[in-house]
Amino acid sequence: MVSQEQRRKQLAREKFLRQQERREAARRRVRARNAVIAGTLAVVVAGGAVSYAAGAFDGDDADARADSAPKDPCEKAAPGKVKPLSFKKEPALTIDKSADYTMDLRTTCGDIGLDLDAAKAPRTVNSFNFLVNKGYLDHTKCHRLTTGGIYVLQCGDPKGTGKGTPGYQIPDENLKDKRLKGNVYPAGTVAMANQYDARAKKGRNTGGSQFFLVYQDSQLPPDYTPFGTISDSGMKVLKKIAAAGESSGQGDGAPNATVVIDKATVTKS
Repeated sequence: MVSQEQRRKQLAREKFLRQQERREAARRRVRARNAVIAGTLAVVVAGGAVSYAAGAFDGDDADARADSAPKDPCEKAAPGKVKPLSFKKEPALTIDKSADYTMDLRTTCGDIGLDLDAAKAPRTVNSFNFLVNKGYLDHTKCHRLTTGGIYVLQCGDPKGTGKGTPGYQIPDENLKDKRLKGNVYPAGTVAMANQYDARAKKGRNTGGSQFFLVYQDSQLPPDYTPFGTISDSGMKVLKKIAAAGESSGQGDGAPNATVVIDKATVTKS
């Protein structure tokens, strides 16, 4: 018999693997439900937990709720718009697999530096080198934060819905990385999101432009290309974003912090 903790982790993993359509539908149901009960229940978010208090509130209570609401720790986004870019096929491999590459995400919450592993995930790194040089990630919003069982910030979708792609797909790489021990993606890992369904065993090699940044050890099977590590300063930025929580109160939603990638660059050294 599995323990309650094992069951919780299993449910978290399954939730992460669901298609975005189901997540969006769940969020719409939550919003609709909250709208109905808003007149009688106050929702107070603190430390990632959701508590409910019944009854009407006077002005003092309203002030207390405002004081306890998550604060957005990030700055206003730089002027500019997302470029509506789409490409018919994966770019030709032009990177030097023996060289060092770094990607810098200059965000509204602070700079997040990534050391990219061109040797172990060359096609993934090559794709980001191509996309970043086209300005594909500039002004895009990191649209998803998970805070239970798995702990990641997901970015790379120009649409901000979880459905955006660059128009092509890239293969899975580096799934046998020694760092992925015990079905855990360690804190500091940057990896690709994809459409793989572990239950149906379908959807391999469906990476696009979406990636996730692991800010705390996360229980996940090795199905997502790890292609780099996050700098120490970048981890501090992620911790700040995570501390502000996510909007659904269910552990999986849009971050309360307004995380926008003002500018992304890839540098070879």
